[in-house]
Amino acid sequence: MPGDKEADAATLPDDHPPDPALGPALARLLQPRSIAIAGASPDSATMGGVILANCDRFGFSGDLHLISPTRDDIGGRACVRSVDDLPERVDALVLNVPRAAILPAIQAAARRKVGGVIVFSSGFAEAGPEGQREQDQIAAICRRAGMALLGPNCMGFVNYAGGIALSFEPVTPQPLGARRSVAVIAQSGAAASGIRSGMQGRGISVALQAALGNEAVVRASDLVDRIVAEGRADAIALYVEQIRDPAAFLAAVRRAREAGVPVIMMHPGRSKRGQEAAQSHTGSMVGDYALMRTSVENEAVVAVDTMDELFDTLAILHRYPTPTRGEIGVVTNSGAIRGMAFDFAEDIGLPIAQVSDVTLERLGALLPAGMEIDNPLDVGTTGFAKADIFGLATAAMLADPGVSAVLLPMAGGGPSQQRAKAEAIVPEALASTKPVVVAITGDESVLDPEFLLAMRASETPLFRSPERAMRALRLVRRYAAALHASADRTPPAAGRARWAEPGVKPEYQGKDFLRSIGVRVPEGALAATVDEAVAIAARIGFPVVLKAQAAALSHKSDAGGVALNLRDEAALRKGWTGMMDRLDGTVLDGVLVEQMSAPGLELVVGARNHPEWGPSVMVGLGGVLIEALDAAELLPADISHARAVERIRALRGAKLLGEFRGRPPRDVDAVADVVVKVGAAMRAGTGIEEIDINPLMVLAQGEGAVALDALIITGA
Repeated sequence: MPGDKEADAATLPDDHPPDPALGPALARLLQPRSIAIAGASPDSATMGGVILANCDRFGFSGDLHLISPTRDDIGGRACVRSVDDLPERVDALVLNVPRAAILPAIQAAARRKVGGVIVFSSGFAEAGPEGQREQDQIAAICRRAGMALLGPNCMGFVNYAGGIALSFEPVTPQPLGARRSVAVIAQSGAAASGIRSGMQGRGISVALQAALGNEAVVRASDLVDRIVAEGRADAIALYVEQIRDPAAFLAAVRRAREAGVPVIMMHPGRSKRGQEAAQSHTGSMVGDYALMRTSVENEAVVAVDTMDELFDTLAILHRYPTPTRGEIGVVTNSGAIRGMAFDFAEDIGLPIAQVSDVTLERLGALLPAGMEIDNPLDVGTTGFAKADIFGLATAAMLADPGVSAVLLPMAGGGPSQQRAKAEAIVPEALASTKPVVVAITGDESVLDPEFLLAMRASETPLFRSPERAMRALRLVRRYAAALHASADRTPPAAGRARWAEPGVKPEYQGKDFLRSIGVRVPEGALAATVDEAVAIAARIGFPVVLKAQAAALSHKSDAGGVALNLRDEAALRKGWTGMMDRLDGTVLDGVLVEQMSAPGLELVVGARNHPEWGPSVMVGLGGVLIEALDAAELLPADISHARAVERIRALRGAKLLGEFRGRPPRDVDAVADVVVKVGAAMRAGTGIEEIDINPLMVLAQGEGAVALDALIITGA
């Protein structure tokens, strides 16, 4: 049982401040006034030549130092022979040198008080234990010296907002002006480049592109914090193959959420082969993907499964970063598109709004008599002669309190018709805080240049596929729900004592703990003798169950330590004798005598305290269904009751929770209550590592849920 020592308030700190030593060095690296390049070259076809050409294209006007052991100058710029020959306090050092030269160069950089270093070379942690040891060594040198290290095994960064390009990818300046912008952070150089070029191809400004590689020192969380603190971007795209410091990452994305900066993240590793690829690529140690995803989504990170989803969601959220909860309105000029919208929305779980009578009346006044007025709204041929219908219908939809976004999937028509549509839609899109999204069908068919210019100048999200737009809007809707849920969390349980001894707890102790946090368990007590068992059964009423109790008997049924449905004293005494014979001298704490449960639906509720990600709660259907149907949901430990009900009702096989084959609906509220109380207890610093309630018998609605078995494991 728990000891007398009062537990800590929570397992993980609610705030994990940015590294104060790294911040100034990272600022110097990202916006340097002086740069040194080791391995610069006059040949524009080489990596060293590209880096130098990037500096020239971006018009770097600070001090530029070139390091070459064989050349006196490059293009008229004098060279020094080594890092040790640099002046002190150079802001950024680019090491375009072989792996064998990295360690001595880092040591020299520390001596010269360099602000930050970029290492392109591979062959470190991603290559195996020897590479990991060398990477750890250079990281330790950088930390001691207060140097920011980008890489190794990275492609560098391009600071478009600040006019700095320290990358071996040839890039050109893209002035931001007053436009909104995004930042791109990736552990993969190819992913960083692909996301950046995809955004720029859509006319979306990119403030910063950073490829982090192995993240020996500078990690994604450090850059998220820097971007948010400096107000560099309106949204952040992340591609990560491992989150190396979960507490720091969750704190950083929490600060981004609080600052109103959406974070859209792709993290491969859902499949076993995907996990293996990530590990070989950047030296990532494979983590618990499902737990990672649950944790980041709890901080309103938009976790996507494909690059298309990342591009498309980023395009909407950078323009509309504070979406509200609700459902979508659809305005089209095609009955075929209207029908497809109904079907696809249902397929992907994107609700189409039931608009109000006021909205229907307003829409009806815009169209000729006899046309069907509904959502989705098909304006038919009206839009060809009267393009302002698209703007007026959009305004009517946006004014409906149940509509959170408007999608306009349309046939574009000829050039003049496209321009007229833009003239009608753009003013509504500019005035709205709810997303207004346009999708012109026709795949790669050419669109009118003036129409495209109007869409891009207004930053109105434009798609060529209604389906891609709808997938993105589903993710935007999820983000809006996550923003709302961020203010709806259950606090840790208060006043809980820490368990005095580590290890597996026998069932009776687990149930005592559950009872103490308000989880219902069967009526019963621990008996040391058969006569005590008879007395307990007489008090609580037959039929009863007997369960042998000892920490070593976590699988009591397999050992013959359970006797079920004992209907009278004779059956109890017989069951007791048989159990003792089967256990054959096993030392017991006693035998738990409990009432047999009324029949119901078996569920499982479990919880785990991960050493890096902290606690989480799992709920699923019981028996073979949890595996056969993959019928389980992993939930954040601070989930509220309302959110828990919603997630439980979304389980695969959730039809079993409702009226089913003449049986009444199950008490979902009671299940949610158990989930919330277990989650709060896991966050109370009690030392619990795992809780397993299997089964949780869920009775009819209003009758509650009963924990029939309980296993608790505590740590030191």
